[in-house]
Amino acid sequence: MFSQEESKKIRQEFWTSFGKEYPHKWLLYNTKMKEIQLKFTFNRKFAQVSLDVIDDTELIREYYFEKLQSLKTILKEEYLPDVIFEEFYELPEGKIISRIYTQLDNVSIHNKKTWPETKEFLSSKMTLLEDFFKDFSDFLKN
Repeated sequence: MFSQEESKKIRQEFWTSFGKEYPHKWLLYNTKMKEIQLKFTFNRKFAQVSLDVIDDTELIREYYFEKLQSLKTILKEEYLPDVIFEEFYELPEGKIISRIYTQLDNVSIHNKKTWPETKEFLSSKMTLLEDFFKDFSDFLKN
């Protein structure tokens, strides 16, 4: 096991090296829609690329999630075949969001041997998710 400080250092090392190896200006929080964010997650169990609907109002989350569900076939067939839709996704801190994501299991941010595979996964899947978002953001805004 790693101390909290060691773990923080390893996480910083991973994200710094990822940024250097994949120097792309990711969309992430700059979706121009305050309710929607694109997100990278990498922890001790999995890596994930997601589109999160993060409004505290259930009605607004439901509205955007239904719009995204209407695009499910297109998203699966043309962008991310392994995408998972979860209307009620619980974050570690207990907050409920709606999340559409793809996940790579059996990798750990503490295991540097899994970093190359994880970096490739994060980059390739986020590129596809960004493409989908850019192609359909006007639909989501209306």
